[in-house]
Amino acid sequence: MVKYVRQLQFLLFLLPILAIYSLFTIYPLIKSFFLSFTNFDGYTKAYDFVGLKNYVRIFVDDAITSAISYTLFFTFGKAILVTVLAIPLAMILDQKFLTRNIHRAIFFFPSIPSGLLLAYIWGFILAPISSGVLNTVLRELFNIGPQPWLADPLLAKLSTIVVATWAITGWHAVLYLAFLQSIPKDYYEAASIDGANRLQQIRFITIPLLAPAMTVSVMLLLTGGLKVFEIPFALTKGGPGYETYSITQVIVQRGLSETQYGLASAMSIVFFLIVLAIAVFQVTVMQRREQGLQ
Repeated sequence: MVKYVRQLQFLLFLLPILAIYSLFTIYPLIKSFFLSFTNFDGYTKAYDFVGLKNYVRIFVDDAITSAISYTLFFTFGKAILVTVLAIPLAMILDQKFLTRNIHRAIFFFPSIPSGLLLAYIWGFILAPISSGVLNTVLRELFNIGPQPWLADPLLAKLSTIVVATWAITGWHAVLYLAFLQSIPKDYYEAASIDGANRLQQIRFITIPLLAPAMTVSVMLLLTGGLKVFEIPFALTKGGPGYETYSITQVIVQRGLSETQYGLASAMSIVFFLIVLAIAVFQVTVMQRREQGLQ
């Protein structure tokens, strides 16, 4: 009897959370799914059922198709760069030296301010005019003319990835650092006695034992990258053309600015399915990798 009473108490504590989650997450998702089959404009109470018309429009709209391709390019590009940089950085910050706590704080700091604020600052640095900070440095030191960092399609895409990588690498390095500090030092001592050099220790001890951290880090990078909005918007406003439009920017533009709520809802549902598919695939692959390394 006591067991059932305690279970009932747990359920009662969960009810407020479940109610709030249903109100702010489940209901909007169901409502968006319903509106995606209508021509709702946000003003009139009456709207028509248009079937799959909004979903068809997604794949013939140049802005939307460009946003999907850019968002995927940004997401995977940032995830790869951050992972490649964060793990070595965490290993360096794990070493014993006088100012390591200061260095940890310095590398972690860029992840604290708003991404929008950081992007506006980087907008001055990467300004494609001759008075831009980076162009000024290149001209004074190497006599190189102004480069269209935010005006050229490829350079604009790469610039947004670089800024996002710079902003978040330190945060993920701290995540890896926490896992590094949980690895018993006995493993490295035993490996040294067996004659393993530093690279071999990293390959056969550090990397395998960092697999759980990598699963978490990559998951956060992928979901965060797919939801990106502020950095490309602040740097390029989506330009040149539609080259750096993100999916979230197009959803906001179609829904709020153009009041095409049916189309925006359809885009939201497709976006949700893309995120869900990538997240499930990533977690499945990474967990199998963890099991293979054990």
